Amino acid sequence: MNNVKLVSRFLFFITRFLAGFYFLMFTHSGIALLTGWSLKFKENGKYFQVCFPFTKTAILNGDYNIPYIFLEFLIPMALYGLFFLLLGNVFKVFFQPRLFTNTGITHLKRFYLGNFIIPTVMVLLVSFIDEPEIDGVMIIVLHAIIGVFAYFLAAIFKQGLVLQNEKDLFI
Repeated sequence: MNNVKLVSRFLFFITRFLAGFYFLMFTHSGIALLTGWSLKFKENGKYFQVCFPFTKTAILNGDYNIPYIFLEFLIPMALYGLFFLLLGNVFKVFFQPRLFTNTGITHLKRFYLGNFIIPTVMVLLVSFIDEPEIDGVMIIVLHAIIGVFAYFLAAIFKQGLVLQNEKDLFI
């Protein structure tokens, strides 16, 4: 069990870093697009480039039109920040003193619901503006698979919590 705690703690910090990175990039891109700071345009304003702060070195590229900016650039960046934040909470469950807790089940439930609902809603929103692509369907399928595994894990944790509580009553 010590290996599980060690690996889960390591993955927790990696996912927290990735969540912070995505949220930071979302914030930086939003500020750049709103104010023009650290922003360059290409091909007469058809494309934009978000640059590293205080430089002219591009870090992110995109089409300069409002539906793309919101539905395919900013919102997905924020949602992947949320994904890594929720995933980090799942990893956090595995290095707590008690494995089966209501908090752990709640983290797993939020994670599987997020993986079932959010990608589907996002692909549907994008499909109103653009034709659905195979990439969008693949994202839904991949997140659904992750969600199914998290759902099964949550069911196992619920059963483990029941057994743990019964054991505590007998002692």
